Amino acid sequence: MVGKRVAVVVGGSVAGLACAHAVAEAGWEAVVVEKAAAPGAGSGTGAGLGLDAQSMEALARWIPGRLDAATLPLAVDLNRATDGETKAGRTLTRDEGFGFRAAHWGDLHRRLHEALPAGVTVLWGHQFVSFETAPEDGDGDGEGGVVVTARVLRTGETVEVAGDLLVAADGCTSAIRRRFLPELKLRYSGYCAWRGVFDFTGKEGCTTMVDIRRAYPELGNCLYFDLAHKTHAVLYELPKNRLNWLWYINGDEPELTGSSVTMKVSEATVSEMKEEAERVWCPELARLISETAEPFVNVIYDAEPLPRLSWCGGRVALVGDAAHPTTPHGLRSTNMSIVDARVLGCCLARRGDAETTPRRALAEYEAARRPVVAAQVLHARRLGRLKQGLGMGSAGDGEGFDARTATEEEISQLRQSSMPYFSGAPTTE
Repeated sequence: MVGKRVAVVVGGSVAGLACAHAVAEAGWEAVVVEKAAAPGAGSGTGAGLGLDAQSMEALARWIPGRLDAATLPLAVDLNRATDGETKAGRTLTRDEGFGFRAAHWGDLHRRLHEALPAGVTVLWGHQFVSFETAPEDGDGDGEGGVVVTARVLRTGETVEVAGDLLVAADGCTSAIRRRFLPELKLRYSGYCAWRGVFDFTGKEGCTTMVDIRRAYPELGNCLYFDLAHKTHAVLYELPKNRLNWLWYINGDEPELTGSSVTMKVSEATVSEMKEEAERVWCPELARLISETAEPFVNVIYDAEPLPRLSWCGGRVALVGDAAHPTTPHGLRSTNMSIVDARVLGCCLARRGDAETTPRRALAEYEAARRPVVAAQVLHARRLGRLKQGLGMGSAGDGEGFDARTATEEEISQLRQSSMPYFSGAPTTE
């Protein structure tokens, strides 16, 4: 093949754009196929996220300028128990060495997009339909590549995008993963999350903000977890005058339409949620929740760890939520996606020019990432069940966590630093 090799990346969320940066850094060209009509048009634009040091280091390679200016510190990981009657908070565990940074999904996505180097093309408004690979020879290293078919949503026409490598960054409901693992199903966690971002621009002196900063005095430097009976809430500050909150509620699995795991709800349902918040949480948090515009529901899923992350003799790789659907309790989804991209890029840079297909590069990628993401997905699952007061047995049985009676050992498991590879995962560099 003449010229640079081409990676076709399906999915233009943070995982997909990170992969585009990583493969470009490895000397490849990239074509990103994304169904959203334009940057920022996806469903994740309203969410906050936490970035660990390893992700910040990778992002600094791809995004010019200081990312610290676009994030806020989360130096402290603080878990508190909320009394069901008095609503008073009691510290369970405090970790001042947490060391994450808070970012807004839309801000991070925009910066990744704006910093894309020459050699990367993003096809907005193109919905993935299918892909084919060239026939392999006896050892799977024959000539050929991949051809992705996509539908142009504006016109309805179909187009083909050819390349040497297909990177599946198409999310937790990945159609590409389903082709190889049709029996793999998402596992409902047993709870959903209400989510919202409160914009306090020009409102710093309002009663809601004064009260919330009094009740949560370390906002802007702390990741707060409030635990009540069989439920918990998360609160932290984002750049540009925003507070990000989540509230996890146990319940039956709701019916979803399409491939999204988020859902808008009726005004009546929102009103019921606000009333329940007043019963469960301290008045300051309940008021913040009540005054947040357009809260939405995120149905929480994960999946059993995948048996492999690459297929077709080094022509197809899974990354991000397509490779490891996870619950959000270890702040792993975005961080795992960014490290996936970094490791894939490192493997392609080292192995990609040595063979017709990047078989060995993808084998190294899989060997480096599969044990890490498997351990982190399962730990996040356990952490979520712990904080939701659910049974810890494989069938959901057994005693759940109860802050009133928990031992020091049980309480220590609430810390984010209990996550496997918390200090960093191997990158094969």
